Amino acid sequence: MAEPRKVSFKINGAVREGTTEPRKLLVDFIRDDLGLTGTHIGCEHGICGACTILFNGEAARSCLMLAVQADGAEITTVEGLAAPDGTLHPLQQAFWEHHALQCGFCTPGMLMAACDLLRVNPSPTEEEIRTGLSAVLCRCTGYQGIVDAVKAAADRMRSSN
Repeated sequence: MAEPRKVSFKINGAVREGTTEPRKLLVDFIRDDLGLTGTHIGCEHGICGACTILFNGEAARSCLMLAVQADGAEITTVEGLAAPDGTLHPLQQAFWEHHALQCGFCTPGMLMAACDLLRVNPSPTEEEIRTGLSAVLCRCTGYQGIVDAVKAAADRMRSSN
């Protein structure tokens, strides 16, 4: 068995450190070691997107990465979207307003994928939103509320700049 390794990275704006087995998945480290349970574990094969985080600013599936690979990285999870005072991120607010969730299992992954989409394309069309979110599977909503929420958030974010 390999020796545990120390890891350190910035997650949701705070530097966090820990010791982990080299084979531990980043999603498990985030949830179990750091107690940030908003990142969901779905398929563990990179297919469903429930574990999507922002890794150095870009969407990534945390079930396909080892915690040791994140050493020195900057990570944002769904817990890092809202402001410190609890004010919701425009995407979170729009998801709530447009009923863009039902069971909520895919919601953290959808939010993180949408953050990345809007970073790359602040004015997406409906088709671009659907393509941008296609990496996260939802079995409940039929996606229309999610698409509407992302469009509303994009509009809100552009008008506030």
